[in-house]
Amino acid sequence: MHIEERIKVILPDEDEYLLGFADLRNMVDEKYKGHDFCIVIGKRLDNQIMDSIAQGPNMDYFDHYHETNRKLTEISEKILKELKEENISCILIKPTLRDEELDNNHLKTLTCDFSHKMAATRAGLGWIGKTDLFVSERFGPRLRLVSILVNHPLEYSKTPVTQSRCGSCTLCVEECPASAGNGKLWNVGVKREEFFDAFACRKKCRELSHKLLNKEISLCGICMSVCPIGK
Repeated sequence: MHIEERIKVILPDEDEYLLGFADLRNMVDEKYKGHDFCIVIGKRLDNQIMDSIAQGPNMDYFDHYHETNRKLTEISEKILKELKEENISCILIKPTLRDEELDNNHLKTLTCDFSHKMAATRAGLGWIGKTDLFVSERFGPRLRLVSILVNHPLEYSKTPVTQSRCGSCTLCVEECPASAGNGKLWNVGVKREEFFDAFACRKKCRELSHKLLNKEISLCGICMSVCPIGK
């Protein structure tokens, strides 16, 4: 059985997960040198909980967010074990980094040295929306992502997505409490700053998290809640 098929077997429920494989040659940071291929896994978020945060985050969403990340990490660790048994070198990129794990450069740019969203578009699983969400065909933006970089070529079943499929819809832009999006459509040649203000988004997320959750974190979710794709 090919390694791709063995990975599929590990996923507990195809109705809850997405799986894709990406070729990231010449697209990864130097620190990941040699690991040019990527396994991308997405887990669907609960619709009832996502519907409940149209006005801002609540504790059900906070708990669900972290529980979904935990499940993705748990599955990833099973895949890592499988890969290592085949002597395939691999690097897990966790779903979310805690504030204390981020360096000073992140606070200056609000970027990380690896993008799950970029990997997922290269795996053909979806595109980037008007408020910088990853939007999948099956679940819309209502999912969390995890990535595993490997130094082993992978077979691909989907073509990379290189441009937005949001069309004329502007719901996420209109409902964003930070007014962080300007409505411009994403494509691989457009920089994030041209269509989305990540600093305005982070500031409002922290305000809402403090007000509604009494936590010093960056969590909102309104744009995910209102997006019609995946509902």
